[in-house]
Amino acid sequence: MQFLITNDDGIDAPGIQSLHHALQAYLTSHGHRDCELFVVAPDRGRSECGHSVTTTRELTVRQSRPGWISVDGTPVDCVRVALTCICPSVSAVFSGVNAGANVGLDLMVSGTFAAAREAAIHGKPAMAISHYRRPDIPKTWDHVGNWLESTLDAFFQREADAMLAHGRSTTTSASTAERREVIAKNRVVWNVNLPAIPPDVPHPPPVAQCFVDETPLVRRGPELQTLLHPGQDGDSIGLPVDATVKLVSEFHDRPRTRGSDVQQCFAGKVTVSYVDAHVASQDL
Repeated sequence: MQFLITNDDGIDAPGIQSLHHALQAYLTSHGHRDCELFVVAPDRGRSECGHSVTTTRELTVRQSRPGWISVDGTPVDCVRVALTCICPSVSAVFSGVNAGANVGLDLMVSGTFAAAREAAIHGKPAMAISHYRRPDIPKTWDHVGNWLESTLDAFFQREADAMLAHGRSTTTSASTAERREVIAKNRVVWNVNLPAIPPDVPHPPPVAQCFVDETPLVRRGPELQTLLHPGQDGDSIGLPVDATVKLVSEFHDRPRTRGSDVQQCFAGKVTVSYVDAHVASQDL
């Protein structure tokens, strides 16, 4: 089997190094020594780019070392290049580990989540992994594999049939209907967040399956006195021309709903949320 790893922090970020090590160790310990890991990631940090893509220029693709390839584009660009040009038959896609939580409405702007979402749209089992960070907790990475082990167990158990089905769907004998069935069954993105607790705890933190918090962050900024109507002389006095604005929000003390991914992750648990990859319509 083949697996794709990507992120939005860039190919040299410690989080993607830790994910590669964790996944390789997990697969080896479970007897999958012949698996291939492809890393296709942005050539630099692309945080908070959401599901943006590059369509107005060519993308530069460079291999830095065996199995590690950078793209001068967004995380979604990386997944598209990988699934189109490099490793179209991968069994699953992993995005992360992001340096910072991606919970609640953060998913709307997260490049980490977007990369996994793009993979799921194309029928690939996909997991986005992020690590909540606090300034008072050491920002180490060696514990990632240990903390992810039970979640990887659940992922591979649940997605085993999908991985095999996808392998069959990529053969030339597979019908269009079979391909559509595979894509329809693999619409869920596993959004995983590791908590900000001391990394030397004797046991991995508990895992909580939870919903994505829909509570918006409260933002603060300066009050701008805008001109809605011109003055009697047609002047524009008061219009904030060349004004600069920085919106401020409190991430760690953000409002949250009980039982949500925000509340559970910030309380010290590994959170797993199953998120629909598609923009689904609803009847009003």
